[in-house]
Amino acid sequence: MIRATGIEKSFGSLKVLKGIDFNVRKSEVVSIMGASGAGKSTLLQILGTLSTPDCGSLFIDGTDVLKLDSKGIAEFRNRKLGFVFQFHHLLPEFTALENVMIPAFIAGRSRKDAERHAEELLSDLGLSGRLTHKPSELSGGEQQRVAIARALINKPAVLFADEPSGNLDSKTKEELHRLFFELRDRLGQTIVIVTHDPDLARMCDRSLFMRDGMFVEE
Repeated sequence: MIRATGIEKSFGSLKVLKGIDFNVRKSEVVSIMGASGAGKSTLLQILGTLSTPDCGSLFIDGTDVLKLDSKGIAEFRNRKLGFVFQFHHLLPEFTALENVMIPAFIAGRSRKDAERHAEELLSDLGLSGRLTHKPSELSGGEQQRVAIARALINKPAVLFADEPSGNLDSKTKEELHRLFFELRDRLGQTIVIVTHDPDLARMCDRSLFMRDGMFVEE
């Protein structure tokens, strides 16, 4: 599903990624661990087409994404990739249902189709009674589940998660961790997770460790 080779990235004189090779199979859940500053989030941004490497190649679901122009990259990202971050980034003026529908509108889907699918996702995630609530009326765990539904609305090939449970209490964190694996089992989802949480890493099919811009043995 993902094949990245020789990924390098520098910011000024600081070399953050030093020739990363990274492969993920379809329906695999892979975690990336490492200390702050190791390059985890920079790598995730490149894999998610949010940033461009200085050199290297990146194929996602058979597409050579680094050869796409800016419009092609935006369309590919909207159709093929989903994102869940530590901070949910929900739009405060919209309801849970409306937040989930927005990527579907960007993809050109009809309101009827987007609303039906958004309701299904939110119900599957235990939020059927919260469709019309705005983010300020939801708990942290509920907000993060809305963000996951939003990430899944266009049936992406890959779901990227960056510290997805970093702001949650231990009980809600455990529920969210289980949810990722339920999604994989039910939807065949491929998931790449950057995390500091060893419990989540142990649940994954593989856990990789980064230090100073490279994968190393932990």
